[in-house]
Amino acid sequence: MVRRFTGFTAVAAAIALTTLAGAENSGAYAQVAAQATETAAVETPLTEEVVPVFVEKAVVQEFPEEATDEIPVIDEAPRAQSLRELVGAMPATGELSSELQCLAGAIYFESRGEPLEGQLAVARVIINRAEDRRFPSSYCGVVYQRSQFSFVKGGRMPRIRTGTAAWTRAKAIARIAHRGLWDSEAGDALFFHAKYVKPSWSYKKVATATIDTHIFYR
Repeated sequence: MVRRFTGFTAVAAAIALTTLAGAENSGAYAQVAAQATETAAVETPLTEEVVPVFVEKAVVQEFPEEATDEIPVIDEAPRAQSLRELVGAMPATGELSSELQCLAGAIYFESRGEPLEGQLAVARVIINRAEDRRFPSSYCGVVYQRSQFSFVKGGRMPRIRTGTAAWTRAKAIARIAHRGLWDSEAGDALFFHAKYVKPSWSYKKVATATIDTHIFYR
């Protein structure tokens, strides 16, 4: 802010004083009065006027420098020599997201009696469908799609026996499949059925794997 002072009142008083001096025929007195006027205008600010100053450039506030080294996020997958070993290394506790709950539920109801490779293949089919434009774009959408999985009744999944080893394995397989921690023999399969049935659509598909009692197709 810039302050500018005016001596309007002082100047007016000096003029009046000069006028009186002229009336008394005193030229010297008038000269002294004039000098007094200039001094009053400079040294006696009777009126203060505040004039704003506009900043043309943006004001940049400086902050203390921060460390540039980033701390890497450590999310290492368990190391395992076999799928069984990997399943055993996965955490048995912790809540699943709604999407992983749907994926694990499908694994549980469709393949809990299958070997781990067969369970992983079922999970792979659901994930492949969620990534394919011809199917819903979420695990739950795929699982609950009408007339796709026989265990879904009235748009609902049956109650899961959560205290069983089968459910613990299904949760582990869901996490492994979701994170892509182990390759599945099913590959890019989008369909599967049990060996004891032969649906008409299977003749138009390409088989990718046969694992225990299930045949997988793309």
